[in-house]
Amino acid sequence: QVQLVESGGGLVQAGGSLGLSCAASGGTFSSYAMGWFRQAPGKERELVAAVSRSGGSTTYADSVKGRFTISRDNAKNTVYLQMNRLKPEDTAVYYCAADYRPYISSPYYGTFVHEYDYWGQGTQVTVSS
Repeated sequence: QVQLVESGGGLVQAGGSLGLSCAASGGTFSSYAMGWFRQAPGKERELVAAVSRSGGSTTYADSVKGRFTISRDNAKNTVYLQMNRLKPEDTAVYYCAADYRPYISSPYYGTFVHEYDYWGQGTQVTVSS
């Protein structure tokens, strides 16, 4: 079983940048596709970005393309989300999640909440206008 711990959230002005990290423990990190999700008050949890097991393939929500970058370091068991040119609508709790489907050929990453097996506790990101 994988444990995920996010860090790096906080308060930033619109146009600013924040970097999130998610440290994994308790499993073979390179066996998991990883994703960042977010949930704003009154809204459903949505995929922000996902990365394949090797880190070679990524996908992004249209709303963050060109502004956010997901990456991973399998040697450090960590996945990152660099967020630039932040907007007030990016305000949400951001969650790191792990998707364990080793039987699916690479490159693979899940894009739906139900495809992810393990979740972090979340970190708040607030963007002020």
